[in-house]
Amino acid sequence: MTAGRVEAAGAHPMLDIRDLAFAYPDGHQALFGIDLSVAEGERVAVLGPNGAGKTTLVLHLNGILTPGRGSVRVGGLRVESPHLLEIRRRVGIVFQDPDDQLFMPSVREDVAFGPYNLGLRGDELDRHVRRALEQVDMLDAIDRVPHHLSLGQRRRVAVATVLAMSPQVLVLDEPSSNLDPTSRRELAAIVLGLGLTTVVVTHDLPYALELCPRAVVLDRGVLAADGATSALLTDDALLAAHRLELPAGFRPVPPGDEAPPVPDVSRTRA
Repeated sequence: MTAGRVEAAGAHPMLDIRDLAFAYPDGHQALFGIDLSVAEGERVAVLGPNGAGKTTLVLHLNGILTPGRGSVRVGGLRVESPHLLEIRRRVGIVFQDPDDQLFMPSVREDVAFGPYNLGLRGDELDRHVRRALEQVDMLDAIDRVPHHLSLGQRRRVAVATVLAMSPQVLVLDEPSSNLDPTSRRELAAIVLGLGLTTVVVTHDLPYALELCPRAVVLDRGVLAADGATSALLTDDALLAAHRLELPAGFRPVPPGDEAPPVPDVSRTRA
């Protein structure tokens, strides 16, 4: 499938990336003229092998990295120095390792950190913290020490730290990494229930299919494909060309399109 944009007709582009190019100080060119538009409320997976430029791309969404060429806009606001405080409120990035985001003595303080630095205090701050923890089903852990929680719980609290900022865009970097099956399901249910514009960077192709109706393939800093996730994951030539591999025995079926179970009639009496 060729590169291109899939966007609902008339939908407002929450993320608008134009001709984005970036090179690191050592001269390594990580991105070559990326064009990508994501509509409000859309969930998009970013797939690709190691070194493809996936993390480099998403670090431009809230101004951690600055384009060498091109532009990034969030809700029409250009990602650049005068707007960074508002951009970082609009775009919440949840990193692969939750311990990169959880550094305070309690869950309450970790979730409060962002809104506190935006000037919230007192009851208003407490409401933001509690609402964010309720959204990830972690309110009961509000006074616990973060590093005493399980990995799945810490990842949900990390999501709460960005939800407390009332973001418009949620970016998840390898959200299913090292999670047990129950924690994977719980996190997926939370993400699907939020209704936010969501970008998921992942090597976990079944998880990408579960979370995101649309996916893009990034390889060697170039957008190689853009389309329905189910279509990309059934394109064997595309997967092979970009070193993407489905788990053995996994058959990509879009969520909701699963065939109904076939009744077992082998033991039915004549």
